[in-house]
Amino acid sequence: MSEVWTILAEPFQYAFMTRALIAVVLVGIVCAVLGAFVILRGMAFMGDALSHAILPGVAAGYLVHGGARGPLFWWALGAAILSAFGIGAISRGSRLREDTAIGIIFAGMFALGIALVSLSKSYAVEVTHILFGNVLSVSASDLWRIGVFGTIALAFVGLLYKELLVLTFDPVLAKTLRLPVRFLHYLLLILLAIAVVLALQTVGVALVIALLVTPAATAALLTRRLPALMLGASILAALAGVLGLYLSYYLSIAPGPAIVLVATAFFLIVLLFRPHGSHSSGA
Repeated sequence: MSEVWTILAEPFQYAFMTRALIAVVLVGIVCAVLGAFVILRGMAFMGDALSHAILPGVAAGYLVHGGARGPLFWWALGAAILSAFGIGAISRGSRLREDTAIGIIFAGMFALGIALVSLSKSYAVEVTHILFGNVLSVSASDLWRIGVFGTIALAFVGLLYKELLVLTFDPVLAKTLRLPVRFLHYLLLILLAIAVVLALQTVGVALVIALLVTPAATAALLTRRLPALMLGASILAALAGVLGLYLSYYLSIAPGPAIVLVATAFFLIVLLFRPHGSHSSGA
């Protein structure tokens, strides 16, 4: 028993591992809750676009501030929100479908980010961290930022739960009830942008979409009731984060990919072994 306890406790004798543990649990819960809306509303492509659209913001912040990591959060968040509103403006102001607008903004912002990255010759290591995360470098101030913005995102979901529920399951009814549909849509995009930026340091740009979609999709195999889906996705995301950190520590692999691999394994296990008839519907 003592050997098991040693294996479990050993990684967290280091302060950076403890901070990483708190970060992956908090970020996992935020991404899981918002991920429920992502999968139920078919917004996976939007989440992927936002995760890549933050690259120019991070690159510009890095160049402007001489490599300082602190301001990068704000630059990334600004780029994500700008992209979200840009997608809405293009799809509203033209006859293009929203997925076409997403593709245009996605490609344009990602190309701009790569162009900015190419301006710095010493950016290779930072780019790797942006693409695949660097949760082991999370500082105390990063944790505070994750806690504050994660709480804000979850608070908005809680306060507007009924409205978001109606909008998700019956958009026509939402319009009939004169709910502020456009406002709620943009608010959800902003909350999604916050989740994407929070996940940047834990799993990186390349893997953010997995943290948003995979735990929620796994829970959706078992229930379509939104509260149960959110709870199940949050538990799965937090477990994936914790187990991913253990794999990273003992197998010497990058934490971000390890977390996503665990989340993917959960999905495959549930897909293969879920009991028939367990998939319920309703809100």
